[in-house]
Amino acid sequence: MAPLLPLWEFRPPFSGGTEGGLGPGDGGLAAVKRSRPFLLLTLADFLARSGYQMGKTPLLPIFADALGASGAFLGAIVSVSTITGLVLKPFFGILSDRGGRRAWLLIGTCFFAFMPFIYGFISSTEQLLIARLIHGLATAIYGPVTLAYIAELSRRERGRADTDPSVAEDIGWFQMARSGGYIVGPALAGALLTVMDPAAVFTVIGLISCAVFIPVLRLPDTRPEKRQKRKPLLQHVRNAIRDGARTPAIWLTGSLESITFVALYTLKAFLPIYALDAGVSVALVGSFFSLQEAAHVIAKPYCGRLGDRLGYLTSISLGMLTLAASLPLVHVLDAGAAFLAPALMMGVAQALIFPAAIALVSNRISPEHLGAGMGLIGMMQNFGKVAGPILGGLAIQALGYEATLLCLSAALALGTAVIWVFFMPRINPTTL
Repeated sequence: MAPLLPLWEFRPPFSGGTEGGLGPGDGGLAAVKRSRPFLLLTLADFLARSGYQMGKTPLLPIFADALGASGAFLGAIVSVSTITGLVLKPFFGILSDRGGRRAWLLIGTCFFAFMPFIYGFISSTEQLLIARLIHGLATAIYGPVTLAYIAELSRRERGRADTDPSVAEDIGWFQMARSGGYIVGPALAGALLTVMDPAAVFTVIGLISCAVFIPVLRLPDTRPEKRQKRKPLLQHVRNAIRDGARTPAIWLTGSLESITFVALYTLKAFLPIYALDAGVSVALVGSFFSLQEAAHVIAKPYCGRLGDRLGYLTSISLGMLTLAASLPLVHVLDAGAAFLAPALMMGVAQALIFPAAIALVSNRISPEHLGAGMGLIGMMQNFGKVAGPILGGLAIQALGYEATLLCLSAALALGTAVIWVFFMPRINPTTL
């Protein structure tokens, strides 16, 4: 196993032999962007995520309501797929380290492609809950495995460009395309619901998701051809978990991302209610979230490039400070177009944080456990998504809406202070 690195040390991306057409490129910005595997995986993820989001919003609540779900049980149906990822993402990342990325991408594609056809046979809310639990395996697999594939591909193709690592930028471009599915999916589902019943829309989703096999089957694997004798599965899992536990970057970035998602998902859950009570129009509330996501999507590759140049911890801390500054403004700027200013800040903040966090972990954990590292980060992200509305609701009940925003802002600022006080003094800015 490769030696573990302290968080403040930097080792340039590894060099190695090529396999399946993958190998060091010229180190330029266009190397990965024109890479056939990069484009194939980006297309696969866009199609898969578009289909999955079609089945999530607004289709799933409507379908569940037609079956008789309401209240807390409706919420459980909507959120149970996220819980699947919360529990299983690290293990799928570990298994992809062991068995290869492409094999697990094919397995994940099977869940994306075949599960939507099951919804046509569902006749009760309990069956729907089980189907969502199983369907969540698709994103639980794709989340860590695709990111590990992209990070591994980027590091291999730039293996000789030690002075110009661009992992965060590559991840930013990939996630930009991924986020496109979050925009296309709900809009397409809403349009189809005007002419089809929900069960028929799920069939269309299945047909779209079957197209994901075309790019995935053409992907080369990133595993080296020659490997040492594999350890027993349980030993491999123990080693991966131990490696992740001993990698400070995972705990630091994972904790900071969890705080970030708690803040963002608290806002998603409660901003519409309090904005409408304050007299903000429903159209402006919708525009708030649209602008936030648009800024996030567009800024991702450019903020990733900034992180590659300035340093990943610097980028993360700038993003957290931007998000901390924007939260109190949501309550203050409650009239007219000024209400949208915090949305723009939040989108840029996310773009500064997420690609840099993934790139930092990919450069810190040993290459043989890269998928495990991506899975652990994904698990912590899912925790923030699940816990955000719950913790935010409890805080609002106890403190009020405005005080909760201030507390979340203070938590983000405190996380930034931890970076600058305890970690930044140990960093060589020319290398991180």
